Amino acid sequence: MEITRKDIDSLNAVVTVEIKEADYSDKVKSVLNKYRKTANIPGFRKGHVPMGMVKKQYGKAVLIEEVNKLLQDSLHKYLTEEKLDVLGNPLPKNDKEIDWNAPGFSFDFELGLSPKFEVDIKGKKAINHYKIVADDKMLNGQVTSMRNQYGKLISKNEIEKGDEITGTFTNEEKGIDKNTSFSLDVIKGKTQLKKLIGSKIGDIVSLKTKGLFADDHQNQTYLDVSHDDAHGLEIEVNFEIKEVNKREMAALDQDFFDKIFGKDVVKSETELKAKIKEDTEKQFVQQSDQKLMDEVVESLIANTKFDLPGDFLTRWIQFSGEKPMTQEEAKAEYERSEKGLRYQLIEGKIRNEYKLQVSFDELKDYSKNMIKAQMAQYGQMDPSEEELDSITARIMSNEEEVKRLSEQLNGQKLLTFFKENAKLKTKEITYDKFIKEAYSK
Repeated sequence: MEITRKDIDSLNAVVTVEIKEADYSDKVKSVLNKYRKTANIPGFRKGHVPMGMVKKQYGKAVLIEEVNKLLQDSLHKYLTEEKLDVLGNPLPKNDKEIDWNAPGFSFDFELGLSPKFEVDIKGKKAINHYKIVADDKMLNGQVTSMRNQYGKLISKNEIEKGDEITGTFTNEEKGIDKNTSFSLDVIKGKTQLKKLIGSKIGDIVSLKTKGLFADDHQNQTYLDVSHDDAHGLEIEVNFEIKEVNKREMAALDQDFFDKIFGKDVVKSETELKAKIKEDTEKQFVQQSDQKLMDEVVESLIANTKFDLPGDFLTRWIQFSGEKPMTQEEAKAEYERSEKGLRYQLIEGKIRNEYKLQVSFDELKDYSKNMIKAQMAQYGQMDPSEEELDSITARIMSNEEEVKRLSEQLNGQKLLTFFKENAKLKTKEITYDKFIKEAYSK
């Protein structure tokens, strides 16, 4: 057997595999001999079927199967030994029918080769690394929310601004009969709001649903209508008032602080806001990191220039699935996936050059630390090494869990690498401004 390669250009090549009779004849004979021993053919005892008859019945199928096995094995071995970095899989190039009666065969395969390129991690333009801070407006809002949550309800007879109401919405035509509770703050229609304020327990108030709430989806929550009916709902509903409560906010005292964070962790309003700020900003880090990752990826794709074997990849997409695509479908799919493929190549090069692959020991340690953190959440602050090793072993034996943890750890290593090596500028920003600036494009 002989394998040769002809480079068409830097991104495309054709590999020719020449298979001679001597390469497959012994294997074909061996398989046919097994068939002869086990074949059940009328008129012949088992194991005494003439070889000529076995060849006639099974010979071509066995030949094709063994040649294809040899072809795939040899091609895979060749690509591995030659260290060819190919994209997709080799595509058969033979455009004429194979003569299976010939003493030897020649097969051509198209290859799409991975491009050569360099990656500039730093780039020319600095990328924003957002530090999202909790401003006074957010902190005051959270303190108010907490005080309301831990406050007490005072029963009333008449509705005033800011009260919480329980009652029943009805509309016979739409089949609405919904008992519900809500704060008066959710009512956005000014006319309807005026109707409610001053009303008393036992009153039935007629309200128009158009503009009653800030969002039509709230019609589902408070009126119990379908998603389709909720949008643009324009009917009149009756609301029978059954309960009115005023929520008195909890006092900013030690009892309140202890309920929120535990005994004596916080001892003043200043410490309360500092603690809320610390906890809130920790939660913002994940969003900031995700935005950073997105921006670095976009920058790398935009600034790392290389060509791809687009025609080859389009043909490969066309024929590699369970159901072949049309040329137009394959072209459209390639255009959709090209950006992702470019980043896969860039990321692969970065991981290889900077040795960012995850080792088994790293994955094991990562898994163990994750388990310790989870156990600590449930009060198990000092688990034994034996217990941790046992749980870790169970996780590491689960293929799906190993895959999930590997992806997490790979992502963390890459993020840390970008934080340390990419050209970044820290930008301090409030959460509201971050959402507007980062996602309004």
